[in-house]
Amino acid sequence: MEEIHPNKVYTTEETRKFLRISKSTIKRYLKRRILKANKIGGRYKILGKEILRLISPRAEVKTIILYKKLKQKVKNKIKNW
Repeated sequence: MEEIHPNKVYTTEETRKFLRISKSTIKRYLKRRILKANKIGGRYKILGKEILRLISPRAEVKTIILYKKLKQKVKNKIKNW
């Protein structure tokens, strides 16, 4: 696999392949600003340092916390049905 360069600009497709995540997951990361990107010409461009930040251990902890909050929110919604 190719090395991630901090100052290189990547597309969402390249980023998705680096992180091994689905299209819907990368969309969710962009929408929730877990993965920061700039929109240029209708397409997202992501700096390599953002990808590296996301795969760092601190980012992993943040992602787990967000996941647990979302999971609890869904459980509460289902319980109220």
